Amino acid sequence: MYYTRHLESVIDRMAKRKPVIVLTGARQVGKTTMLRKQSGDLSYVTMTDPLVWESSRGSPSAFFALHKPPLIVDEIQRAGALFDYVKLLADESEQTGLIYLTGSQSFTLMKNVSDSLAGRAGVAKMLGLSMRELDGVAIRKSFVPTPEFLESMRSSAPQFNFDTIVGRIHKGFFPELYKTPSDLDDWRDFYSSYFQTYIERDVRDLLKVQDEAAFIRFVRAVAALSGEMLNYTTLAEVCGKDVKTCKSWLSVLESSGLVYLLEPYFNNTLKRMVKTSKLYFLDTGFACWLSGWNTPQQLVSGARWGHIFETFVIGEIVKSYYNDGIANPHLCYYRDTDKNEIDLIIEDGGVIYPVEIKSTADPDKSMVKAFKCLERIPGKTRGSGAVVCMARELLPLNGNDWIVPARLL
Repeated sequence: MYYTRHLESVIDRMAKRKPVIVLTGARQVGKTTMLRKQSGDLSYVTMTDPLVWESSRGSPSAFFALHKPPLIVDEIQRAGALFDYVKLLADESEQTGLIYLTGSQSFTLMKNVSDSLAGRAGVAKMLGLSMRELDGVAIRKSFVPTPEFLESMRSSAPQFNFDTIVGRIHKGFFPELYKTPSDLDDWRDFYSSYFQTYIERDVRDLLKVQDEAAFIRFVRAVAALSGEMLNYTTLAEVCGKDVKTCKSWLSVLESSGLVYLLEPYFNNTLKRMVKTSKLYFLDTGFACWLSGWNTPQQLVSGARWGHIFETFVIGEIVKSYYNDGIANPHLCYYRDTDKNEIDLIIEDGGVIYPVEIKSTADPDKSMVKAFKCLERIPGKTRGSGAVVCMARELLPLNGNDWIVPARLL
């Protein structure tokens, strides 16, 4: 079954303005499927085919003579030799929507885009299926906890179902898991194969990892620490490598679209701010598999449920921005040395919206007491806030803040 992706309208919009469209995202989140669904008449080649890859290296001009644009080129980060020729094609043609490039390694891909295609390419990021896409909710606007947005979601999203939400968090959001009915055996098989493919195709190419067992320990440690402040020393101790190695490995997880680093809020007038990023493993199902939570019941009853729920919420909010064409949203978290903490701050046009994330179904006003810290930031307006949680209904918490059910993300 194909789920309509909200990013489709963004790709359509970019294709009307730019000759080259670049789509990045983790393996198997649906990049190629979406593009081919949208543009069934376009030619398609993938750089994972050794013969195609070899031909792209030998003669880019011959490659494009054989594979004539408009064209989708998959896993383009493997074919750096093509970028200069893509630039030439874009400059010579007045046609928009000429070449679609996809890649699962954004660091390598975006370096080539910056060097060769600056100003010529529209860039979009893609994550797994969102709750809105799974539920057929047509609203594509990025999440902001304003009364207007929350009301529009309340009238569009399906009714609360605890088992459905927990089941999706445990399953994860890779499209393949939703094509047909699947059970826990299918779930284990999918993530086992996915991880092995990731190691073979991305890690060995980029990092030349010699100690595969240490890398596996590292990835499991990253999954186990999702929702916490990034601590390279802890990661290094777990996998038995030095901090420099762990930084290199984490940069690959991040550029692969598997990990998201939420930066701390910074303001020159606030001197007592924490400067460490928070770490999120973007697909909760993958994190559950890596951590050994084999059933939804184990997940909910485990000590890490709150962190995984927070990871899920952050992931859904990030998806809402990517799916709205905002590749670098203004998202951060707040923590100061007085231990005031806000899980998420969304900044939009000088207004800052605080969001607290709790796995409870019964939040209270004490959970938003740190929001008052934002009122002392000069030049910023404190907007409406939210406690995103497992409550059933959208309700006011106080005059400016809301209890927001997770189904409304």
